[in-house]
Amino acid sequence: MPQYTAPTTDLQFLLHDWLGLEKHYQGLNLAELDKELVNEVLAQGAKFAEQVIAPLNREGDEQSCTLKDGKVTTPEGFAEAYQEYIANGWNAMLGSAEFDGQELPYSIAVPVHEMLNSANVSWRLICMLTESAVLAVTKHADEALQQTYLSKLISGEWTGTMCLTEPQAGTDLSLLSTKAEPNDDGSYAITGSKIFISGGDQDWTDNIAHLVLARLPDAPAGVKGISLFLVPKFLVDENGQPGEANTLSVGSLEKKMGLKACPTAVMNFDAAKGWLVGAPHTGLACMFTMMNDARFQVGLQGLGIAEASFQGALNYARERLQSRAPQGVQAPDAKADSILHQPDVRKMLLTQKALTEGCRALSILYASQMDIEHFGSDEEKANASNVIAFLTPIAKGFMTDMGSEVSNLGIQVYGGHGYIREWGMEQLVRDARITQLYEGTNGIQALDLISRKLARDNGSKLAATHGLFASMIEAVENAALKSQAQTLLKEWHDTSVAVAKQDATQLAGAAYDYMHYSAYCLLGVLWITMADKAQQSDNPVLREGKSNTCAFFLKRLLPRKDVFKANLLADADDLLTPSTEQFDYQ
Repeated sequence: MPQYTAPTTDLQFLLHDWLGLEKHYQGLNLAELDKELVNEVLAQGAKFAEQVIAPLNREGDEQSCTLKDGKVTTPEGFAEAYQEYIANGWNAMLGSAEFDGQELPYSIAVPVHEMLNSANVSWRLICMLTESAVLAVTKHADEALQQTYLSKLISGEWTGTMCLTEPQAGTDLSLLSTKAEPNDDGSYAITGSKIFISGGDQDWTDNIAHLVLARLPDAPAGVKGISLFLVPKFLVDENGQPGEANTLSVGSLEKKMGLKACPTAVMNFDAAKGWLVGAPHTGLACMFTMMNDARFQVGLQGLGIAEASFQGALNYARERLQSRAPQGVQAPDAKADSILHQPDVRKMLLTQKALTEGCRALSILYASQMDIEHFGSDEEKANASNVIAFLTPIAKGFMTDMGSEVSNLGIQVYGGHGYIREWGMEQLVRDARITQLYEGTNGIQALDLISRKLARDNGSKLAATHGLFASMIEAVENAALKSQAQTLLKEWHDTSVAVAKQDATQLAGAAYDYMHYSAYCLLGVLWITMADKAQQSDNPVLREGKSNTCAFFLKRLLPRKDVFKANLLADADDLLTPSTEQFDYQ
């Protein structure tokens, strides 16, 4: 398995030099969070990811999870690592101070989350979903539920899950059939089955809070009749401790392509006792609080996997000796040169590097907007909320597509060895593949972006996003780069405005192309701003590396946008003309 090293130098550059974290925090009345503190959090997060979590990754994939007598066992070392994680307060970074959380800005937590995803995405997934559950309970649950569950969830003493999907109801939750019958004590009896439940059971904690979508007896049809319920694995007694077992069970564990070390369960609820979260029939809105956070976090999974693959490929390319470099002998004392000197290998590595570092910048920018949404003024919050809404499907969809592309390139750099399990590169490909599917497939993300975020609300989300990127360009000092960024952003905005006027069928046909077109344009702007800011760095390797990687992105990767642009501006006739029979000549 490739040895993981957290990219702390790049993260420090992005946070301090590029984002301007000190000024950012001052504007949010968070001046006590200085550079020294942020760097210490990064250093300790890197240490935990590298030394505790990463060594469990390959063996966890080999062992997988087991279900015996209704109980799930995770791979060796996973539960112990989790106890160390929560003991050191990592799970509580974002939780409300009212319930013993640290209430740190997202811009501090997100880099640590990226590290954990690079080190061991299977292990990270349960922690991630707990954090998302905390958001839903914090925003929508009544005081009694908050008092009972929030401190335990924020600390990590208990974990949380998201129970949406049923065999017949995936993306289309209007088909959901799980029932919720009122009990005399104000609780509800939840009956039904849910599939694909990450962390549905585990041996890490003594309780799990399942957030379950179900229908009340008087529920209207469709998504307007869905309610959200908190259903604990064990009922909580008068002392706030797990007591009687609830009537729910694990039906089976899915046998998966990847993420084998994370238990993905079929959950059966048999009149299990649960409590309403939010108002009746508002479950989908409540759950979206959790889902939107999880979608960005899944984007971070794609980023984390990409970084791990790039590091593995780069180290292998440095060590693997094959033939002589076409530009001349590079290592005269050796029998061959390393493949790092081969132009084609360099193209693959630079593609990995440019996409990974570009998406890292996007994740830090996104985190800064979440900071503003949480700590800013009302006007600032509203603007940040619009930016977040627009960028969420891009962060989830593009960053996970990027993770798959980069991890596949990692195997290609290794050649035949990349296909062999012991090297660990094929695991990254398998783990990355699910990120394009869960929390809404990337096709759904693209459709959400183009039909909801772009074409509705009089373009307010597009305008806010354009305004943010325009303000970043204003700070660029290099005149040539500044002009290039302005031209690129104007093209993207003009194209977006034109696309928004298309009818529903054209929008649906253009959705995936628009998501990728937007991503390449916006990453191009980010790369220009990074390259410009890096010129002030006293680290010559970073300074020249950012400049050269920016040039590579603009020359070799940014032109991809033109293919996506041509497709998204075309009509959908060719997609709809073939009859259903013409897909198959049998």
